[in-house]
Amino acid sequence: MIDDEASRQRIDKWLWAARFFKTRSLAAAAVDGGRVKWNGQQVKPARELKPGDELEIVAGELRWTVVVRGLNAQRRPAPEARLLYDETAESAARRLQLEEIRRLAPMPGAGLKGRPTKKAGRLIRGFNE
Repeated sequence: MIDDEASRQRIDKWLWAARFFKTRSLAAAAVDGGRVKWNGQQVKPARELKPGDELEIVAGELRWTVVVRGLNAQRRPAPEARLLYDETAESAARRLQLEEIRRLAPMPGAGLKGRPTKKAGRLIRGFNE
């Protein structure tokens, strides 16, 4: 019985320990919201994981497809957390492509800082009227 408990862990706790989410409650909300799928199925936060399970995780714009390699009840530093899973090659390629697109085409207004100047304010009011 003790060996079986050591080989299984709640999905929300694993996501927190593997550092995909900052808090366990954020991880549970993501699972409830359908942003985490276990072996292609939507699950509840109490679903138990075991090594070999595949997860699809969406956090913001980022999307990972990972295979669970280990379990850890405590949240450890990032280098140790990366040992808990293996990312699939397709997932890594997709994330690198998205990062390249984001680097080459920054979001409109990303260079704006602070409040608009008087001139910019007049232009904005001119567009709105």
